[in-house]
Amino acid sequence: MSVTLPPDYRPSENEDFMNDMQREYFRVKLLKWRAELIKEAEETLEHLQEGGLQEPDLADRASAEMERALELRTRDRARKLISKIDAALRRIEDGSYGYCEETHEPISLRRLEARPIATLSLEAQERHERMERTHRME
Repeated sequence: MSVTLPPDYRPSENEDFMNDMQREYFRVKLLKWRAELIKEAEETLEHLQEGGLQEPDLADRASAEMERALELRTRDRARKLISKIDAALRRIEDGSYGYCEETHEPISLRRLEARPIATLSLEAQERHERMERTHRME
């Protein structure tokens, strides 16, 4: 099934939740985000490969090392995000995208717009965070 989105399309509460248009909208949004992350990761990799640690000055070498560590952390975060995006794309395919993993209720469009990889409704996410805080304090 192929859906063509109008260029100005935005999901709305006035339409059926996760209809073909909404699913395609979020699929395109996720694919664009994924492509941006991969492009940034490739640029980081190129930068890491060209930047040798030939800095003669100790302070410059330390600064280059810190920059390299930060880039590696950023790359790791991007890799984890790409994995979450891939999981969201699979949920779009299997029809479970947009529904809370715990309550199976729809996740609000505003939340999905802000965080398209969300797997929990705002209420379930807040409940999780409260439980984590409680367990940390014990």
